[in-house]
Amino acid sequence: MVILFSFLLLIGIAAGQLLDLAFLHQALSFLTAACLAYIMMEVRLDFSVEKRSIRSYGWDFAIASMAAILPALLWLVYFIAQTQSPVKAALLAGLSSAPTSAGVLFAMLGAAGLGATWVFKKARVLAVLDDLVALMLLTPLEIIIHGFEWRALAAIAFIVLFLWASFKWQNALKLPLAKEWFVLYALILTSVIFLIRSTTNIHLEVLIPAFMWGCLVKGHGQETPVEAQGTVLDTLIKCVFMFLVGLSFPKIVLGQISWTTTMLHVLALTILANLGKMALVFCYAKEASFKERLALGVAMFPRGEVGAAVLLIGIGYGLAGYENTLAVLSLAFNLILTGVFIWIVISLLTKETKNLSTNP
Repeated sequence: MVILFSFLLLIGIAAGQLLDLAFLHQALSFLTAACLAYIMMEVRLDFSVEKRSIRSYGWDFAIASMAAILPALLWLVYFIAQTQSPVKAALLAGLSSAPTSAGVLFAMLGAAGLGATWVFKKARVLAVLDDLVALMLLTPLEIIIHGFEWRALAAIAFIVLFLWASFKWQNALKLPLAKEWFVLYALILTSVIFLIRSTTNIHLEVLIPAFMWGCLVKGHGQETPVEAQGTVLDTLIKCVFMFLVGLSFPKIVLGQISWTTTMLHVLALTILANLGKMALVFCYAKEASFKERLALGVAMFPRGEVGAAVLLIGIGYGLAGYENTLAVLSLAFNLILTGVFIWIVISLLTKETKNLSTNP
């Protein structure tokens, strides 16, 4: 599946470079946002908060924030130092390195029989939280780039309201969780967000409202998130989204820089993004062994749908040129490596389990 996502992303990029699709811009933007809303609702299904122990999430949120911000800062420094990028472009590109692909991560670890491990349970919390941190940083970043105005304040107020509602009324709505219903929810929510944008000029993205709606919905009858996974419709939507993301990227610009130099930059950026996640090794020392903490750091490497979405939003804020090219290629390269990352996690946890069984 990861290879398919990478392939469709690259095919979409190639098509976007060759074709002039300006006349389809609005339709493609809506369809991309609707797919993203569906994906973000589904991400929430892998995350729930025990309200009685809400304070225990404070430390996890701080660590998730570090796991999101460190890769972005490393990219910021690299872009400024190595490619002499403007701060604005470096910030926007850097933020796309922050989110972890929660869906891909959980599916692959679960399929490997690691659903009961400490790493899976902790990654399940951190991956969603670091996605949220990356999304919440977008609005302050827009204010830094474009200046402060009342619409920016309104956007922040909406985000605070959405997040508050997500936890205040978690599982309050008894509605179906089947994938077909999620498609309907996504289309309605995206329509509402686009209507708010067009009538008020308040720049809202669909990601956090979609997360909120996923938090509010509680299934009824025999439907559960687990039973709904793995459908053809689910795979189709995610494949279409990755293709649309590639299709939406601006023209690749290399200027006088060779492909060899470009690929070296991509390799360096990919290493830096993942190195930022490895700070997790120094956390949770009282809860887990070194190998488990190392496995947790590697488990946070995969980037996918949410990373692509943040990059797409960055493009809407003005990210273009060589910085955009490097960010796109790094995303594709990291996607291709996802299988390797998961294999490392499985290997580390398998060895740890054997050690525990031989040394009770």
